[in-house]
Amino acid sequence: MARSTPQGNGFSPYAEFGRAEWARLRGSTPLTLEQDELEAMRGADEYVSIEEVTDIYLPLSRLLNLYVAAAQQLYRVTDTFLGSPAARVPYVIGIAGSVAGGKSTTSRILQALLARWPDHPTVDLVTTDGFLYPNRMLETRGIMQRKGFPESYDVRRLIRFLAEVKGGAGEVRAPVYSHLTYDIVPGEEQVVRHPDILIVEGLNILQAGAPLANRPARTFVSDFLDFSIYIDAGERNLASWYIQRFQRLRETAFREPTSFFHRYAVGMSDNEAIAFAQEVWTTINAVNLRENVLPTRERARLILQKGKDHRVERVRLRKL
Repeated sequence: MARSTPQGNGFSPYAEFGRAEWARLRGSTPLTLEQDELEAMRGADEYVSIEEVTDIYLPLSRLLNLYVAAAQQLYRVTDTFLGSPAARVPYVIGIAGSVAGGKSTTSRILQALLARWPDHPTVDLVTTDGFLYPNRMLETRGIMQRKGFPESYDVRRLIRFLAEVKGGAGEVRAPVYSHLTYDIVPGEEQVVRHPDILIVEGLNILQAGAPLANRPARTFVSDFLDFSIYIDAGERNLASWYIQRFQRLRETAFREPTSFFHRYAVGMSDNEAIAFAQEVWTTINAVNLRENVLPTRERARLILQKGKDHRVERVRLRKL
């Protein structure tokens, strides 16, 4: 049975589920992914088993399917009240969490599972990496070492993109980011054509702020999310996963001559590379996690808590 998670005041808006409890909520939802499809979705050094999909992601896809259906009904009710034609507005799901936490893999798995439900076959995925400022602009502003921090994003452009999506625009374009070149790809865009569901994945998408006196209310990315998920893990595990991923990429993608990180594959010893990855984690990613990412966790509708092997151990679902 689900339990409420206690907080300092003795009350929590979350119901907490152990892995077995959550898995039972799958009901009769069929498994629609094959092992080879799953292998293509996972990130570097992040093994996700069919068992993980069955126990964690199938129940989540069932829950999201119910939420999407309820949202569609609510839109119909509103349109009936206003006397306007029924609008079909994309349902937007936000997935947040730390670097190396598994946001990308979770996003791809959910995209595949949700697209197999008959009521919403078109599911698009956009990452906020595409809305980072180009490297040349980050360097000009002196914030290249703060890439991934809130100030490194073109938030105005991201909000305009989401506003057009939620406004029912037939075609909306997003810039594209290359993890190979570590920069925005000039002239390349991802076209989003009125999907049933849009998944938005990014570090800082759950941020919001307190209203400021005598100033207009600010708009945040989180204002456009219908449902939000936070991928949670202990900082020690996240640091370990980041270093493991860095080592794996040194053996694969970093060996490409066009890779921004090529020099770390061919110009460093293993020990030097590990020391470099540890420094990047400590001075950049861990700081961003503590200052900007982790404080947004309790704003998520659902929290997936991972153990040291990327296995989700507990699920917290907001009741209110």
